[in-house]
Amino acid sequence: MSNYTIQGATGEWEVVIGLEVHAQVTSNAKLFSGAATAFGAEPNTQVSLVDAAMPGMLPVPNRECIRQAVRTGMAIDAQINKWSRFDRKNYFYADLPQGYQISQLYHPLVGEGHLDISLDDKNPDAVKRIGVERIHVEQDAGKLMHDQHPTMSYVDLNRSGVALMEIVSKPDMRSPAEAGAYVRKLRAILRYVGSCDGNMEEGSMRADVNVSVRKPGGELGTRTETKNVNSVRFVMQVIEYEANRQVDVIENGGAVNQETRLFDPDTGTTRTMRSKEDAHDYRYFPDPDLLPLELDDAFLDACRASLPELPDAKRLRYENELGMTAYNAGQLTMDVDVYKRFEDILAATAIKLDKPEKAVATQVANWVLSVAPGVKNAVPDVDEANDTTGANAGILALLASDTVSGGQAKEIYEIVLKTGREPEEIAETEGLKQNSDTGAIEAVVDEVLANNAEKVAEYRGGKDKLFGFFVGQTMKAMKGQGNPAVVNEILKAKLG
Repeated sequence: MSNYTIQGATGEWEVVIGLEVHAQVTSNAKLFSGAATAFGAEPNTQVSLVDAAMPGMLPVPNRECIRQAVRTGMAIDAQINKWSRFDRKNYFYADLPQGYQISQLYHPLVGEGHLDISLDDKNPDAVKRIGVERIHVEQDAGKLMHDQHPTMSYVDLNRSGVALMEIVSKPDMRSPAEAGAYVRKLRAILRYVGSCDGNMEEGSMRADVNVSVRKPGGELGTRTETKNVNSVRFVMQVIEYEANRQVDVIENGGAVNQETRLFDPDTGTTRTMRSKEDAHDYRYFPDPDLLPLELDDAFLDACRASLPELPDAKRLRYENELGMTAYNAGQLTMDVDVYKRFEDILAATAIKLDKPEKAVATQVANWVLSVAPGVKNAVPDVDEANDTTGANAGILALLASDTVSGGQAKEIYEIVLKTGREPEEIAETEGLKQNSDTGAIEAVVDEVLANNAEKVAEYRGGKDKLFGFFVGQTMKAMKGQGNPAVVNEILKAKLG
């Protein structure tokens, strides 16, 4: 799918990429305690006795966290393991009060699945399948803050015990673009399912990026793992930098160390965090405080029944049932907020016009994807409360009924964003209605042609490009209110 290679002094090198994505599970409580999980709370205000590892405190699994992880596995066609177990991963760090992390190594909740990615917006059916090795559930650690005091680091345990899904891909990606497409697709599915909000800036979704290089088709090289990368763009930058760095190391006679690295977004480079990752002995063993998880058929059936229509299925439905182009269908279904906005405005517009949704789908899609964002970006201090489904549908209904032109629709939308007034009232009082009166337009056309007799002769002599001149003169005379379709039709007849 991707022909991305690194050109080194000894020829071409292939990049091999695997991603471990940590996604914070959408739940009101932590994985093993009832403490809250809201983002941005004051430090150490969302910490239970379990999270703080007080003596005698026992963990109790949060059913909702397990349910969300199972639903995520089902959304990527993964094997759901009816029997799974929690393990203790032992290591000592200041933000880990227990001295171990409860995770799943040997028997994860979710087994093998896959994601299909596409790099071609015009042909989204041209896909590459990326394998997913497993999804396991684990608790997050706390957070160290090094910038609060000149000589000490502070610890915030609000995040300690928050439920994470670790989604581990197979090393099937071969370019930064493929890795970017994978993260975007995974994020879309998580947001569709509702199992993670996908907010990478807030840290609720982050990736560990594994990169190695080899001669095309050769044996796998030594990999590095760059931790906690929190944007799609940064994931792609890590891969590009690491691949080039590793090629330089090898071609200069060195060897790539298997190590953990950190990414510096200011410089676009990675640096060593710790070496000999495989030498770490986490002394995994089954957590003695937690019984194995056993899922019954009724629970699994309820999880499957709760799944929404997923991105690929929605895209195909838009193409087949709404007659949309592959490109528009792909763009609309890439993000939860976009498709919801589109479907809400489409339904409201169809009702206003008393037409089937298919009849107005293309116009609504163009509005949602292109026209409306263009106007909003040009309007300072937009009041989002004015950008309602009803207002958008009102403008589109005026447009579809030829009451207003495309330019007038943009003007009305701008006024709506600033004032919240009704589109129909704006069109009426601001003189933003289209004139489709054939008699009135014909009179203006006759006048334009009479005033430009020489250009009429040139047009009839073969200068077809002058047609745009006549359209412009007519629209100018009508102060932009002439219906372009009617103007064009009458001009063609008069000039013919």
